Amino acid sequence: MLTLKDIRSNRNIEAMIGKANEYLRARGYTEHGMRHVTYVSHKTQQILRDLEFDDRTVELGAIAGFLHDIGNMHNRKHHGITGANIVFAELRQMGMDIEEVTTITTAIANHEEELGEPISPLTAALILADKSDAHRTRVHRQHEGPANIHDRVNLAIEDSDLYVERERGTITLDIDFDQRLCQIMDYFEIYLKRMEMCKQAAAVLGTRFRLVINGLELLGHVETQYYEKAETAAIESN
Repeated sequence: MLTLKDIRSNRNIEAMIGKANEYLRARGYTEHGMRHVTYVSHKTQQILRDLEFDDRTVELGAIAGFLHDIGNMHNRKHHGITGANIVFAELRQMGMDIEEVTTITTAIANHEEELGEPISPLTAALILADKSDAHRTRVHRQHEGPANIHDRVNLAIEDSDLYVERERGTITLDIDFDQRLCQIMDYFEIYLKRMEMCKQAAAVLGTRFRLVINGLELLGHVETQYYEKAETAAIESN
């Protein structure tokens, strides 16, 4: 059976991850290279292990996390579906069993909020791992001028941790956020839909998702503020 070690040693996969990161760097996105996919692989694996899934499911989660962003080498839009097709062909060529290939590629195809749904435990764990990776080390920042909102938010995140507390039935994303660099509402402007997806993913895993920023659990309160603000703006525009 193929393992994460086999995947990491595949030069085609290494090259595709590099090209995906190059493409996104050129378009001004945050880092999506080896650091990001290694983090997502580890966190997907950790979530499944902490929730006591079997060893093979944990290993498949690690593989899915490592491969999830390859579709970005072609285009950012629908990169989950594009990546799933690329990964399907590559894993079959490497000799992986079709059932395992489809488990991995379904997760990859569904990890983005624009089209995806957390339809399986592995998919749910991948979503949570991917959306938790916001941090100042992801900012490329090689251009002049004011930072865009993605850079500002990531630069403001000094530390973050995603962890499972199985006895409490929770999965928590804990963030240390420097409000001198930008407002917490800026975080929700770009991450609210992703956090909603994390709530759905946690539910699939039989847990509750908690978002804690600077020691305060914020998701429900900020959701209300955000939607009230959006509703007011819509009314005023009419």
